[in-house]
Amino acid sequence: MNAQEIIQKIEKIENLPTIPSILRKILGIIEDPNVSLQKISDFVSSDPTLTARILKMVNSPVYGFPGRISSINHAMVILGLNAVKGLLIGVSVFEVMKKNMVGLWEHSLASAIYARIISKKKDLEFAEEISVAALLHDIGKVILLIAFKEDYTKIIELAKKRESLLYEIEKEYFGITHAEIGGIVSKKWNFPTKLIEPIMNHHRPQLSKNFTIETAVVHLSNILALARGMGYSGDLYVNPVNPTIWKDLDLNYEEIKDIFMQAEDPLSSSQEIFLSDE
Repeated sequence: MNAQEIIQKIEKIENLPTIPSILRKILGIIEDPNVSLQKISDFVSSDPTLTARILKMVNSPVYGFPGRISSINHAMVILGLNAVKGLLIGVSVFEVMKKNMVGLWEHSLASAIYARIISKKKDLEFAEEISVAALLHDIGKVILLIAFKEDYTKIIELAKKRESLLYEIEKEYFGITHAEIGGIVSKKWNFPTKLIEPIMNHHRPQLSKNFTIETAVVHLSNILALARGMGYSGDLYVNPVNPTIWKDLDLNYEEIKDIFMQAEDPLSSSQEIFLSDE
């Protein structure tokens, strides 16, 4: 199997029998380039399960809003279109993560928490969007699990056996990494470049051309979540930090220590976010 075959299959992912029905419905909405917040709000509000998941997520420590958000319309206005689209993808693939790669959801949540804290510390605009990019940074793994579960499970086991980084084994056997796949599907879903670049380049932030700071945040957030031991991303080892991000983010040792400390309460609380269908 080569990279082109994989790309061709994921380009038609909506047609795969293994795709969750809720994700199929959501993709039908967000792939419309002219979709509006109101249309998404109406769609979410018509589905009680999806409504509960979105509200639970928005009110969670991942986003840190001071008051509780009780309506979908309120959530949409606060987060904005791009963040909402990303959040819809995140909550819709939760079940896939839970069933096929135990710990990936927890790792994704932790990355999102670190991304928001770093973004706030550096006074970056659109902290919620950067947090959503961190939540979705491993979406390519979910796509691979949906489309090529048997092959991808073998690759994960091979990475463990060789004591290698997962994305290196992906590149060797698929000719493409989960990060690149994440970038491809993000483009297909009409995400803006400021979300696509961090997802696509979260292992190689030096390749980001337009949104270097946002990509650096997601790169570091992923590594901090790995270092903290939150969840399981398929890697047994902490990925090395790309040296370019120290210049991009201008963070020192004390600031990194403070980021870890700020994350402790949200990380503890996030363990309760299981997004059940109740």
